[in-house]
Amino acid sequence: MAALLLLVEGVLLFLPVVVLGAAVDWPASLGEPAATVLPQVAANETALRLGYVAYLAYSALFLPVALWTTAALARGRSDSRVARLGLAFAALSALARCVGIVRWLTTMPDLARAWQSGAHREAVQVQYDALNSFAGGVGELLGVSLFAAGWLLCLARVAEIPLWLKGFTVLTAAALALPLVELLGVDAGALISVGSGAVQVWFLVAAAHVIRKRAD
Repeated sequence: MAALLLLVEGVLLFLPVVVLGAAVDWPASLGEPAATVLPQVAANETALRLGYVAYLAYSALFLPVALWTTAALARGRSDSRVARLGLAFAALSALARCVGIVRWLTTMPDLARAWQSGAHREAVQVQYDALNSFAGGVGELLGVSLFAAGWLLCLARVAEIPLWLKGFTVLTAAALALPLVELLGVDAGALISVGSGAVQVWFLVAAAHVIRKRAD
């Protein structure tokens, strides 16, 4: 089960990347102003909803992936304090990701329609900026970066895996944590994509390791 979940998680992100990339230039558009994003949301609402539903599924699946992966890779220590701390991080990561994503399925389409009406655009922009900063910080900085990196570091500590995979796990956690520089007022830029790409490769490598381990 762990290998299957890791494979699904490793591949599933490609759907929102493709769909949302075509619809709203995601993830590059996350830092763009309301005048750029909201017209795209209004013009591509169906694709936006499809992409973010897929991304929501990917994010919710993060916790089961963490549970099964920890059980598979740390059989003798899956009930240790470090393992349980890692799973707490994984649960917080899944929750924070989902909170961040839901804004695109609920409030953002309403703001897009209000923007298209042409009335009170300054107020709409203030609402957009505030919601995007808050929910984006919760979802991307806490969910995708901090808590996910915490789970990987705990997993590296307790997992019975080769040294190279432990090192790769720690490096992946570090890549995920890079966007946290935004909390210091530094523009993360492409660092978000670096972390996301690294963890997708990690999912696939970990799946291959689990499959090989069972075959041996």
